[in-house]
Amino acid sequence: MREIKACIFDLDGVIVDTAKYHYLAWRRLAEMLGFEFTEKDNERLKCVSRVRSLEILLEVGGITATQEQKEQWAREKNEWYVEYITKMGTDEILPGVTTFLSELRANGIKTAIGSASKNAVLILDRLGLTCYFDAIIDGTKVSAAKPDPEVFVTAAGALDTPTSQCVVFEDAEAGIEAAKKGGMFAIGIGDCSTLADADVVIGGIAEINYEKFLSLLNK
Repeated sequence: MREIKACIFDLDGVIVDTAKYHYLAWRRLAEMLGFEFTEKDNERLKCVSRVRSLEILLEVGGITATQEQKEQWAREKNEWYVEYITKMGTDEILPGVTTFLSELRANGIKTAIGSASKNAVLILDRLGLTCYFDAIIDGTKVSAAKPDPEVFVTAAGALDTPTSQCVVFEDAEAGIEAAKKGGMFAIGIGDCSTLADADVVIGGIAEINYEKFLSLLNK
């Protein structure tokens, strides 16, 4: 039987859904710059850095800019995003999350966030979720973006747990790749076709409890 001592969770799409707020902020920036940025355009921003996201948005709008302009626009976008997420409520925690986290901790499983977001602490505090995690590793503590495993390896280190005894919950292909590169068991949240490299794929955390989680580890 696989020995697991810790679970590491991506934030967006696993614990909460903040993607809509990123989109609203990027769309607001595009409108300020005089062009339309659609939800289809926004699909190109998934799993890429903030810097690359801005570059893609400017490509969509056919806009060239100086480094100074890019830095200013990136700051404005983030200010708008923070403005949106500070209004979030507990109803935006994804189904089953608090129950499952409570079960893990009651059974001695350590928990951490492993996210590229630089606003993870703000979001978790806002939603009253900080107390459910032993460590929060976000974009302020690591530099390499997924699929580099840095964020998950750093989280495992913060939990003082070997990567081989960690499970990662991820909803993005790049995140699954990062988890596997880090030597961890990867549970995909979402669609089997896009998360084919995960060890197991489920539709959402609401589908499992602690007993079901243990059974997934030994499929």
